[in-house]
Amino acid sequence: MRRLLILSIILTGVAPELLAADTPNVLVIVADDLGFSDLGCYGSEIETPHLDKLAAGGVRLARFYTTGRCCPSRASILTGLYPHRAGLGHMVKDLGQPGYRGRVSDRAVTLAQVVNTAGYRSFISGKWHLGGDDPTQHGFEEFYGTLVSAKTFWEPDHFLRRPANRERRAYDKETFYGTDAVTDHAISFLDLARKTPTKPWMLYLAYNAPHFPLQAPKEDIAKYADRYHVGWDEIREQRLKKMKSLGLVPKSTPLTPRSPFWNYGETATGLNPPWSTLPEVRRTDLARRMAIYAAMVDRLDQNIGRLLADLCSKDEFDNTLIIFLSDNGACAEWDPHGFDIKSSPNNILHRDDAIEHMGESGTFHSVGSGWANASNAPWRLYKHYNHEGGISSPCIVHWPAKVGRRGQIDHRPAHLIDLMPTLVEVSRATYPAELNARTITPMAGTSLLPLLQGEPVEARALYFEHEGNRAVIDGQWKLAALKNEPWELYDIDADRTELRDLAAEHLDIVKRLSVQWDGWAKENFVTPLPTDYGVEYLR
Repeated sequence: MRRLLILSIILTGVAPELLAADTPNVLVIVADDLGFSDLGCYGSEIETPHLDKLAAGGVRLARFYTTGRCCPSRASILTGLYPHRAGLGHMVKDLGQPGYRGRVSDRAVTLAQVVNTAGYRSFISGKWHLGGDDPTQHGFEEFYGTLVSAKTFWEPDHFLRRPANRERRAYDKETFYGTDAVTDHAISFLDLARKTPTKPWMLYLAYNAPHFPLQAPKEDIAKYADRYHVGWDEIREQRLKKMKSLGLVPKSTPLTPRSPFWNYGETATGLNPPWSTLPEVRRTDLARRMAIYAAMVDRLDQNIGRLLADLCSKDEFDNTLIIFLSDNGACAEWDPHGFDIKSSPNNILHRDDAIEHMGESGTFHSVGSGWANASNAPWRLYKHYNHEGGISSPCIVHWPAKVGRRGQIDHRPAHLIDLMPTLVEVSRATYPAELNARTITPMAGTSLLPLLQGEPVEARALYFEHEGNRAVIDGQWKLAALKNEPWELYDIDADRTELRDLAAEHLDIVKRLSVQWDGWAKENFVTPLPTDYGVEYLR
């Protein structure tokens, strides 16, 4: 027995008796481009019963912040750093600057590498998008999914298995659907983890849905085929009303005016139009796009339900820390009509029989800025931007064994950088100062556990930047700006809709916060901003 104990400590760094019943398994679920109000428990008309049940048994965070874009957000999730500090201030293209190398920095460690020091087994299923071609080189035992954004949900060969020598699961191409397959592998990885019952596990389940291309099974689209003909103006109103009844926003919260859009490819700008002004044929096309989007969210929830049922069947549900969130706000690319074929200004107006084929294999659509505006209701703007619509995410935390606030909503701010310190605390892991002769950057966030348990938390500032859009939140104040535009100042406690710019009235606060932002930007390799991001729409 003593020899087995010593061997266990050598292999895992942790004695079996330290892997106690109160050491939770960890499940981090990330949706892709899901808007703030896209879940039923956050105001939506989309059916999400399994996530709603998690919310009813856990805590919903009403002010949970992301970076506003997929790669940077995933970098923050997995490293506990602001994205530029982790080397991913933009996307996976190396721009030749420390904050924009397009891959995880050598001075960063991932959640997997850290919790593994506490004897965990770690797995990833879904979307990586952090540079490199093998997530298992970053602490994960097994990977299934895509290294970048999914280009299709219908092709088995588009999804990869790592390490490369792992046997691939066989799928019938006629019935394959990416969200289902990502969940299949997640459940298989948990079965593998259970072969070592003395070890807890961490699963990073990073779905591609509901990111474009809009593709979903016909039976799921049919549920929403008639739902969105009322248009985005009516849906925005309905969602805000429900959000007020749920207690997610104050009763006095106004609905923001329709947001602007920037059609970069044609350098066109404008406001999302009133639904009633669109021709009927255009409304029909757009209603189907949103129906497919809703079907993708619905299917996402169905698959989360499958995974939760698996946890319940193995008596793991109550002592699994489950964190659900989105990587950024809903995607407006690039105008109210949405795009087709690829991300570009290209749009196809679907008519008559073509409507029924939208979302099938071989199609490629986006939802457009009008519906993205509804998904982010009641906030302004979308993914890419640092106004509330771009950086606000639904976040549900469920852990009955330690977090007893059933169905409560917490309105205090939190951020992706807080996941690492939270998991370090609950797993009893060691966050290294050095690793393999590398100096490791200290964590940027703070543990969410006190907040989740309803305890007081220390005030702190949070910082944001993407593609020249920028913001800082400090107490009641939020300083925000679009690229090359002057700072705007909002009392975010009283005006989270960002409708009353107070910059001219509080020049001293603007100066103080802008100096803070400049200092953070310099320290975290944000500035100087790149002069060329390597993408056409920013040139």
